[in-house]
Amino acid sequence: MSLLQTIAAFIVALGVLIVVHEYGHYLVARLCGVKVLRFSVGFGRALFMRRIGSDRTEWVIAAIPFGGYVKMLDEREGPVEATELARAFNRQNVWKRLAIVVAGPLFNFLFAIFVYAGLFMYGLPEARPVLGEPPAGTLAAAAGLHAGDTVRATDGEPVETWQDLRWRVVQAALQGQRVRLETVNEKGHLSDALLDLSGFSATEIEGDLLERAGLRRYSVAIIGMLEDNSPAKRAGLLPGDRVLEIGGTPVRGWGDFVRVIQANPGRPIGVVVQRGAERVQLEVVPAEVKGPGGKIIGRIGAGGQGLDKLFTRVSYGPVASFVKAAGKTLDISVFSLKMLAKMLIGQVSWKHISGPVTIADFAGQSAQMGFTYYLTFLALISISLGVLNLLPIPLLDGGHLMYYAIELIKGRPVSERAMELGQRVGLALLLVMMAFAFYNDFNRLLSG
Repeated sequence: MSLLQTIAAFIVALGVLIVVHEYGHYLVARLCGVKVLRFSVGFGRALFMRRIGSDRTEWVIAAIPFGGYVKMLDEREGPVEATELARAFNRQNVWKRLAIVVAGPLFNFLFAIFVYAGLFMYGLPEARPVLGEPPAGTLAAAAGLHAGDTVRATDGEPVETWQDLRWRVVQAALQGQRVRLETVNEKGHLSDALLDLSGFSATEIEGDLLERAGLRRYSVAIIGMLEDNSPAKRAGLLPGDRVLEIGGTPVRGWGDFVRVIQANPGRPIGVVVQRGAERVQLEVVPAEVKGPGGKIIGRIGAGGQGLDKLFTRVSYGPVASFVKAAGKTLDISVFSLKMLAKMLIGQVSWKHISGPVTIADFAGQSAQMGFTYYLTFLALISISLGVLNLLPIPLLDGGHLMYYAIELIKGRPVSERAMELGQRVGLALLLVMMAFAFYNDFNRLLSG
């Protein structure tokens, strides 16, 4: 994907999530009888402005797109006419102010729930949780797992996709717990395997945890369909050939085979296949074709055989979809909070904090992969935005909620002095987080 397309995908993502968040504040403010002066997407100079409604609310698109705000009538920010005092934000009781503030993050979570529910109803092709042969010495090998075993459940909870399995294992490792896998092999025999994940360090959890535990996706590289006059046919490949090596490197699955082919356009590559009882050595020269973003990649005109058995299309009814979507949103939110807590106590590296460059990169990649992947990205970022805004840091929604909680306990508002001090502390914390985010972004760019 080109730089312009990546930037466009990033700006659209920002715009959608900012509008969702700020509209939550706006809608609940209106329902509570508060006058809204401005709804702004972005900060700084207004690029577009229109006054709408009886209150002449200003709807603005501003020059700096990293955020937005809803400006409400408030005596602390300027004089208010006596006839409109009842509509000032600061004149509302604490429960109304709390509801207005919490509405922003709440709308982020609701947006994610609706996106996930829509995707669950639509149905997506997902990799089935079929295991490959675990490497010797890993937890999976010690537990007696073998190639072709399909994971049916973890600790009694059904598992339908590989992503479900990954999520459950990572959560168990984060808590230092054991996880029991219920599996069925290719002959239909049921068995249980216990993986003790308590010995994994934070560094191992941050990496490819499933690979470290020996849980690999089952995949085979068997040649299926061949295009006429294709490089694969000219090289002598036949349907049913099982690819063992390519370029001198063992092939674990179809993905390994495709990656090497795509990385070597126009260059001859040695291929070793199993054909019946014999090993056959061939040489294939991938054709040069344009891939995503105009990049030249290799292609040989061959398809895989039996890959459809490793994927499934999962879809649910409306009620079940919303239940699963709410559960998924809650799981991700709780997981994010646990990761933040572990960052604070030093158990997880701060390198996982991402800034705008990394988010833009993911926006571009997901948009390139397709609309459903882009929607999934938006839902995930929306949850992250909701969680971040609920942190008890002054200047964020969570900071205001903290003040209102204190007001409910004390029976009177927090003093102006305390709020001013809190804003300074909040600003310092946000600047530190931004510094880490930008450092991580540039570090990823420099390290590739």
